[in-house]
Amino acid sequence: MILGVDTSLGTTVGLIGHDGSTLAEAASAQPLGHAEVIGTLLEQVLAEAADAMSQDPITHVAAGMGPGPFTGLRIGIAAARTFALGRGIPVVSVPSHLAAALALIEEGAPGAAGSGSPFAILTDARRRETAVTVYEGIDVDGIPHAVVDTVLVPRDEVDARLGALRRIEVTAISGAALARVARRALAAGRTLTGSEPLYLRPPDARPPVAPKRVGL
Repeated sequence: MILGVDTSLGTTVGLIGHDGSTLAEAASAQPLGHAEVIGTLLEQVLAEAADAMSQDPITHVAAGMGPGPFTGLRIGIAAARTFALGRGIPVVSVPSHLAAALALIEEGAPGAAGSGSPFAILTDARRRETAVTVYEGIDVDGIPHAVVDTVLVPRDEVDARLGALRRIEVTAISGAALARVARRALAAGRTLTGSEPLYLRPPDARPPVAPKRVGL
């Protein structure tokens, strides 16, 4: 079993079985308040899958690494790492847009599946910006193939930048889809991203600047 945790948009937790099927999933669409709801969502998912877990324990935790806002991402990643530490199991870092792309391909969403031509995943990056990743089908390991890495685009420039490229605006990430990406990466022996979140912009907080020393 693999547990997926993502807070790049709302807050989502999902659990898949050894065959990749979804056993339980819970989510909150609110873009804020991740810390207030993530514990409850974890409890819901674990309770729903309690019978299955008695036969097949959780072996990995997939952590959504963004893109997303600084504080929100840190909450989800910290929760994933804490859960994994408590169970003594590994964390698999997964770009959140990969989960969005896989979910859309699996669902046969218009523009994401069937023709194998490129499509763009768009998520709200706030500050009138949009996070964009371009994919084209899936690779030999069953993972969506990124042909253009994630970039920030001013919201009023999206149409000009993407032109006729098909785009899909995503407002939620599936924790189960995140776990499925991790499962496929593990089976292929691949590392999808590093341990640092994909913030795309620096945090608002800055270290205080030491005051100038005044000689007497």
